[in-house]
Amino acid sequence: MGIVNLFADATYEGGGSINGPFLATLGASAAAISIVAGVGEFLGYALRSASGFVSDRTGKYWLVTFIGYAINLLAVPALALAGSFPLAAACILAERVGRALRKPTVESMLSYTTDTLGTGWVYALNSALDETGSTLGPLLMAFVLSKHGSYALAYALLLVPALLALASLTAARVVFPLPSDFERGRTARAKGFTSAYFLNMVAAALFAAGLVSFELLSFHLVRQRIFSEAWIPIVLAISTVVGIVASLVFGRLYDRVGLPVVLVGVVTSAAFSPFVFFGGSALALVGMSLWGVGYATQDTLFKALIAGLLPEGKRNFAFGLFYAGYGVGWLVGSVVMGLLYERSLAAVVAFSALAQLASVPLFLVAARRQTPKERPA
Repeated sequence: MGIVNLFADATYEGGGSINGPFLATLGASAAAISIVAGVGEFLGYALRSASGFVSDRTGKYWLVTFIGYAINLLAVPALALAGSFPLAAACILAERVGRALRKPTVESMLSYTTDTLGTGWVYALNSALDETGSTLGPLLMAFVLSKHGSYALAYALLLVPALLALASLTAARVVFPLPSDFERGRTARAKGFTSAYFLNMVAAALFAAGLVSFELLSFHLVRQRIFSEAWIPIVLAISTVVGIVASLVFGRLYDRVGLPVVLVGVVTSAAFSPFVFFGGSALALVGMSLWGVGYATQDTLFKALIAGLLPEGKRNFAFGLFYAGYGVGWLVGSVVMGLLYERSLAAVVAFSALAQLASVPLFLVAARRQTPKERPA
């Protein structure tokens, strides 16, 4: 699944690295770009609860996974044909919906291996492969744009990794038809949805509210002439490489010390916004690197936290519901920061930092309410 996600992330993160400037060429404002990104992320997270519920009830997790990947991946090269803002926005939203459909089933399948391999390490390794694709896709886009290629050509080329991802997924289905066979102990330990689960969900939603979308960040970097359009995918690739390293380090440390690693990730991420919005190119790169740490935190550590709180028989739904709450936070944050952007960059920076830091006390309270068997070994 890590290999599947390597190709998948190359596809949609490659597209994501140029979505902001591309929408701007279609006449979109900063608020419109941020709201589209926010709605997309909201759908990408909120619909996971429905997808997880259906997967748990029907047992058709592979079918749901295939449908999700197909929509998620094919919507990206379809942007090559989008000649207006509404059509482009529809493709971006469709890509997020597809990701929502397949995400809970993938996280659930991976959770069966955590008892043997370590919760933090399982999600860290998968995230590292994700982020490798997230590096290669934007670099491909940077190469195309640097050679004066069009946005349409850049999006069209992403059909190649999309098809490779679907081929790899087919191989995974054939070779490993029953992921539950990997389970060596009880990885879903909770009797139901606990207060610790919901407190972690609210904390993650606050963190999401402050993690600015790359669409808005790239719009800002181009508008302020901090970087050219051709450099934007490279900036994303640099932040992603930082995220890869952070994911692997965080994953190993989480299996040893638990929550303190999460808190370090949150505090580090909260520092990114002043560097990006107030600095020149060098400081902006520092800020984008810290932003990459933020993505590693939510991609690796939040999954590891919830994997220890999965209720029996509802692991798909539990992952989906958690990220539905995360999506609400993302939507609220994206709308607020999109509207604030045209009025005050200082307000955007303050909102971003404070929202993320507000998650810290909730994570601490949630940890105190966990039972010993729910805590990382």
